[in-house]
Amino acid sequence: MNLFRGLRPLHRAAALRDALAGVVMAAMDIPQVLGYSKIAGMPVVTGLYSLLLPLVAFAAFGSSRYLVVAADSATAAIFADGVSGTATPAGAQYVALAAIVAVLTAIILLLARLLRLGFIADFLSRTVLVGFLTGVGFQVGISVLSEMLGVAVDSHRPVVELWEVLRGLPHAHPPTVTLSLSVLAFVLLLRRFAPKVPGALVAVVAAIAASAAWNFAGHGIATIGPVAAGLPHLGLMALVSLREMNRKEVELLLTVSASCAVMILTQSAATARIYAAKHYEKVDENLDLYGLSAANAAAALSGGFVVNGSPTQTAMMEDAGGHSQMAQVTTALVVGVVLLFLTGPLQHLPTCVLGAMVFLVALRLIDLRELRNILAESPQEYGLAVMTAVVVVVVGVEEGIVLAMVVSLARVVRHDYHPHSGVLQANPDGSWKLVPAAPNVVTEPGLVLYRFGAELFYANAGRFIEEVTQVVQPMPSSVKWVVVDAEAMTHLDYTAARVLQSLKKNLTEAGVELAFARVPWDLKSDFDRHHMTEAIGPDRMFNRLHDAIAAFEESAKPPEA
Repeated sequence: MNLFRGLRPLHRAAALRDALAGVVMAAMDIPQVLGYSKIAGMPVVTGLYSLLLPLVAFAAFGSSRYLVVAADSATAAIFADGVSGTATPAGAQYVALAAIVAVLTAIILLLARLLRLGFIADFLSRTVLVGFLTGVGFQVGISVLSEMLGVAVDSHRPVVELWEVLRGLPHAHPPTVTLSLSVLAFVLLLRRFAPKVPGALVAVVAAIAASAAWNFAGHGIATIGPVAAGLPHLGLMALVSLREMNRKEVELLLTVSASCAVMILTQSAATARIYAAKHYEKVDENLDLYGLSAANAAAALSGGFVVNGSPTQTAMMEDAGGHSQMAQVTTALVVGVVLLFLTGPLQHLPTCVLGAMVFLVALRLIDLRELRNILAESPQEYGLAVMTAVVVVVVGVEEGIVLAMVVSLARVVRHDYHPHSGVLQANPDGSWKLVPAAPNVVTEPGLVLYRFGAELFYANAGRFIEEVTQVVQPMPSSVKWVVVDAEAMTHLDYTAARVLQSLKKNLTEAGVELAFARVPWDLKSDFDRHHMTEAIGPDRMFNRLHDAIAAFEESAKPPEA
């Protein structure tokens, strides 16, 4: 295996450019990963750990030059939602569960690579992914409202939590509310008028300085408290506790890990593809699975939590000027310096400011513009996106990702089950139009050209027979030939072949010829294997529609005296 493919080729000028981009990215990304650790329910310092070894691991084993693999809101929410109630957030047992989930996720991703399952990413449509991330945005935003307002809540279910926050508004802590709103306004104004300035970093540094100078904690504004200094201790001792768990607990962790793996596979592949296409480069999703697996193993090894290919952080890296994994490696070095020498001031960071950073992340996940575009172009797909978002908020993140996969696959199956089909009729300019199949709808007197827009298999064979039978009604029929335009029919299975043979027999008994035109080579091989070529007859298999029409017209001529 070629290591560090995402760095090569690397020239001196490019290396300096990417190294500078890595420093800028670290400045912008550190406040974000602190927020992601909050979403995951982990100690704040573990967010910094996700920018250390996981970044280097993906750079070593992945193929994408742009993808940033670190803590991410979607997988953080899946983990927190899945293990909520099993351990106290940020406690030792909770941290151990995070390491176990990261290891199991790494194993699942490695198995996916060995089985070459990178194609699974193709089955999560953009529509339901937008809905899923929107639901996560609402869930995450609701989860930090209590900290931003200084209101106590007991529930961890978004709907109930929102109700508790609204009920507790009269008891909100004014200094906490003021600080939260000030930070939100400051960052949003900088995004609007000075987008190159790392507003989140400036806000966090200013809040830490103000908190230390004016003793925010003494005035009732909660702070995150002491943050562990130094590089993470390496080890997998947490896995020892896995042997002590009962079957139900292990099944829970496997379910959470599988959900994380699906999200990582799909989101990372989509992000890597977008940036590879943008810069006219190639990306190998299966090779990236090695990198994603290694990154999660590194996260577990260094006491962190599950990591993912992040679209927001990848965009930040590109905006900073990075064009290779050299930028990510530099970011890891900068974070290492922060862990060694600069964790002391972090203890003064107000919790509400960290909550505001998370709330800003949540706002970016709620893509209202994309939802409006979906609504304008495809109201049905918009309904699917909204349904996915509602399930995430009301039921849970894991259920949301499962629904997203099922709905995406169901749309594919529905297209094959109910394809575009009908009778071809000629326009005045010689082109074809497709009209619904019905009795007395013909291409020309005595002839029906019937088009079926999908492969013919056991589920849609009945629909095929129903529509062909419709066009020859009433019996005895004036239709003498039915020619199937098979251009879009790429496959024929055993069940459909038997149904087709029955149709051929019934039409022959009714005095109607069945023929096929524009049969693709792969369908032709299926016809041969299922003995349909001999059943239909080689003289009733035409290369072009016009050949079929000519043969029909020739057969319709009265015999010469």
